[in-house]
Amino acid sequence: MQVSIACTEQNLRSRGSEDRLCGPRPVPGGGNGGPVGGVHGNPPGGGGSGPKARAAVVPRAPGPAGALRESTGRGTGMKYRNLGKSGLRVSCLGLGTWVTFGSQISDETAEDVLTVAYEHGVNLFDTAEVYAAGKAERTLGNILRSKGWRRSSYVITTKIFWGGQAETERGLSRKHIIEGLRGSLERLQLGYVDIVFANRSDPNSPMEGLPSPICLEIVRAMTYVINQGLALYWGTSRWGAAEIMEAYSMARQFNLIPPVCEQAEHHLFQREKVEMQLPELYHKIGVGSVTWSPLACGLITSKYDGRVPDPCRTTIKGYQWLRDKVQNEDGKKQHAKVMDLLPIAQHLGCTVAQLAIAWCLRSEGVSSVLLGVSSSEQLIEHLGALQVLSQLTPQTVMEIDGLLGNKPHSKK
Repeated sequence: MQVSIACTEQNLRSRGSEDRLCGPRPVPGGGNGGPVGGVHGNPPGGGGSGPKARAAVVPRAPGPAGALRESTGRGTGMKYRNLGKSGLRVSCLGLGTWVTFGSQISDETAEDVLTVAYEHGVNLFDTAEVYAAGKAERTLGNILRSKGWRRSSYVITTKIFWGGQAETERGLSRKHIIEGLRGSLERLQLGYVDIVFANRSDPNSPMEGLPSPICLEIVRAMTYVINQGLALYWGTSRWGAAEIMEAYSMARQFNLIPPVCEQAEHHLFQREKVEMQLPELYHKIGVGSVTWSPLACGLITSKYDGRVPDPCRTTIKGYQWLRDKVQNEDGKKQHAKVMDLLPIAQHLGCTVAQLAIAWCLRSEGVSSVLLGVSSSEQLIEHLGALQVLSQLTPQTVMEIDGLLGNKPHSKK
């Protein structure tokens, strides 16, 4: 059955926007964020005792119709963008918990990192049911409960796929999507998450041949959890462009809720999907991008010179694949490319890590880049990428592309 998709082509020339929609920085401990009935953060449905948000708008010439509006937080310098073409505003730098929370760093360090992130305007915190076998969600939930921040002031995302050892505790069946999300909410001590991601397409039920029964089951299940108030939006993670389009088509055909974003790996050495495939989806159906691993799992730093230092995430149990990735021939070649970027970073007055993160932020359709850090000092350094973003002129980007030699090109 042919599905007609009404698409609106929109311009994304707003990265240089001077628009300012400034609100006060959230104050830890303020507002209505306390636990209710054993959990904190039920979906906001009424008034609250917190201070009213204020916005200062600087008059400016109207931008292109439908252009993505970027705003800058007063006092923090954090930039905020829409999640795809939804109305949700997220910080362009988010904090991920993969490897770190519940595993690499202590709970005390995790609290320090989360607090510094929040105080610097980060409002997007990402986790998954599989991270540290659920410990990452528990750690994040404990910190949020202790902080008492207003639930309306931050965005929590989690991913569903690997939930346990039983056959029914894995994959993207309706059963596991619903039960897995409820398990995540229990560990997070939240009434809802802002975004739930379908983490990978289900290999046991390939979405080949249209229409796909498993794709329809996923879209129906995601619509159900949103209608039940367990999540506000849903997205995909590590899905192919054709699979995302199929999910959107299913949603439109059966009057269900479509995905709003794709979570994808993106860095200087992983470019094809985010730079060539996802921008088309953004323009056609409004699906944005949340990207992860901007430093290629730590490769894009000065700490790797052919050796694996200790301690670092490559020495963590279960991450032998990362050690191999750093030490193989491709890893050594990529490290040499990183060293070639040093003069550009020095010219801009930044570190290679800041340059790499800023480079990810300038990609079309990217709503937020997730950072993975093991200390508050490292987080502050990475947040400095915001100052580098404005210095990435077309000429600088062309110079970086020339050094990398891997710019993807359209096959059309």
